[in-house]
Amino acid sequence: MKIFKSRYYKVIGVATLVIALASSCSKDFTELDPLAALSESTAFTTPENIELAVNGMYWQAAVGQYEGSTGRGYPFGAANTEQGDMRGEDMINLQQFFLITYQSQYTTTTANNKNHWEQLYALINQCNVIIEGVEGAVDGNILEADVANPYKGEALLLRALAHHELLLHFCRPYADSPTSNPGVPYRTLATNSFEKVEQQLTLGRGTVAEAYANLLADLDEAESLLPATRSSADLQISRATKGAAIALKTRVKLHMADYPGVIEEGQKLGASLTSGTFSSSIGGYELEADPATAFLSYDKNSESIFSIAQSINANAGTNGAITNMYGAANPNGASTGGRSLIAISPNLYNASFWLANDLRKTELTYKQTSGDYPFAFANKYRRYGDNDDWNPIIRYAEVLLNVAEAYAYNGNDAQALRLLNAVRDRSVGTANSFGTTSPSDLKLAIYNERRIEFVAEGKRWGDIHRLALSSYGANGIPAKVLPGQLTSAVYDGTTLLTPSQAVVAYSNYLFLWPIPQTEIDANPTLRAEQNPGYN
Repeated sequence: MKIFKSRYYKVIGVATLVIALASSCSKDFTELDPLAALSESTAFTTPENIELAVNGMYWQAAVGQYEGSTGRGYPFGAANTEQGDMRGEDMINLQQFFLITYQSQYTTTTANNKNHWEQLYALINQCNVIIEGVEGAVDGNILEADVANPYKGEALLLRALAHHELLLHFCRPYADSPTSNPGVPYRTLATNSFEKVEQQLTLGRGTVAEAYANLLADLDEAESLLPATRSSADLQISRATKGAAIALKTRVKLHMADYPGVIEEGQKLGASLTSGTFSSSIGGYELEADPATAFLSYDKNSESIFSIAQSINANAGTNGAITNMYGAANPNGASTGGRSLIAISPNLYNASFWLANDLRKTELTYKQTSGDYPFAFANKYRRYGDNDDWNPIIRYAEVLLNVAEAYAYNGNDAQALRLLNAVRDRSVGTANSFGTTSPSDLKLAIYNERRIEFVAEGKRWGDIHRLALSSYGANGIPAKVLPGQLTSAVYDGTTLLTPSQAVVAYSNYLFLWPIPQTEIDANPTLRAEQNPGYN
């Protein structure tokens, strides 16, 4: 019975392929006629079926499943964003919904970390099914290579993105002994037969360094296969592109502290320009004049490089949609809003480095004055009721700040400052807002700017993770303000609270999430490689 359960669990990727094809996600591919039942044996027999299969892969990324039912946005329909913020200190869990993550109470069976692991690997398996399927379609003369290559590139990019997300939560950062600390199993085979199940059961975690090498190889190949542009503005953002692969490499190499590598990738996207406005010839990316545009026009703007689409008909739902989770219950006095689940910490809102006239504060936050939660909330996602705000994976602003940090560590303060000013200037209405000479601590200025720029985008945990051992890091999970400390009066521009939730030291086993019990029960190899403290 145990062998059968193991096989069944590992073959779940085949089942999700069928489900995904019947329940597409973005407004672009919900317009396609879905096939009520499309097995893997027929998915790659016609160009039309292959397009549906690829859209199914995006459905898995955007909606997924949660505890066996249609999902709550695991892994990238917003769960990655919400969990990334709840592991940090700049956003506050107000109710029970994210308490386990926010207060580091996870176990091998708690739902958020368990479903994140399972749905990330379900997505990885779908990517592998697509890669093998389109390669077979080329061999069988069903697709020409120039049509198949972009599909393969999309799958490679999502496979890399998913493995990196796993590394952030289940592994020590690259800065800590990457050649010896365990990584995550880097799965590249489509688990669609009992024979392949047995192969996967022998695949161990490897090392952090090996996982990073694998995902960079995936992104390099994706860059070579993907188009620079798509046929419409919304597809340019919701489908993977060459620019998205490059942009993600600036993030991955920053986690590796490969600063020359970050700069090299950034140069491809225009971040090495020494005069004029930063812009990219690949993909046509540039910062929007108003920081709100990337969110209010999420499907047609020049700044969003890659987002996971949602639609009215298929989204992360009441218990997962980014709109519901971050939105105030009565935004701007409206009767329809979010669920007031996640507030902005007053320690960020009132920080001296976040100016009162910053558009990211005046336009992209909202201070609720009524109800049980009269606190400050993010105002980036406003499609209340429809829940079809897209989840931003990477924007041009991140590329510029990634490269700014790399230049700062690589000794080119002037270029780092130009990039930093570019991101900040548009929000504070002043050219060279940090000045024309570097601030006394340029790196700290960049880190603080990231905290403002990426409020409610889930980026905080990634920075905490990669900087854990740095003098700029918290040496663990930072201390956190708890909801009982909040009143409407604390959002006054000056008050900084002493957090009631203590720091979780980097040496504490809770810095990492556990491999879930479902995987441990099914997989004897990983049973022997569980993160310490959870055995």
